[in-house]
Amino acid sequence: MTKVLLAEDNAMNRDMLSRRLTRNGFEVVEAVNGEEAAALAGREAPDIILMDLSMPVMDGWEATRLLKDREQTRAIPVVALTAHAIKADRDRALAAGCDEVITKPFNFDELLEIVEKYVA
Repeated sequence: MTKVLLAEDNAMNRDMLSRRLTRNGFEVVEAVNGEEAAALAGREAPDIILMDLSMPVMDGWEATRLLKDREQTRAIPVVALTAHAIKADRDRALAAGCDEVITKPFNFDELLEIVEKYVA
C-alpha cells in the first residue's frame, strides 16, 4: 500500500484529503506543521509527501529544504499544495526541492494523477 505523508495545518483540508486518499487505497500519515512533517518523514518513510507551504512552526518551504538535505528523505517526492498562485511562489517551491506544485483549490483527480506519476 502506498504511504502518503499529508502535511496540512488546516484541519478541514487535512480531514477531507485524508479521507479521500484513504478511500482511494492510500495509507495516510498526517502532520500539522513542517517540523512534524520532517520528523514523520524520517520515521514513517512515506512514498510521497503532500506539503502545504504555509504552515506554523516550520513552513513547507523550510521543511522541504530540510527533507531534501537529509540522505534518508532526499528521494521522497514532495508535492507542494499551496494557495500561492503566482509564478514566483511556484519557483520558490521548486527551488526548495518540491517535485511538483499544485495550486489550491485543485481537482482531486488531478492530484491522484500526480501522486500516481511519482509512486508508479
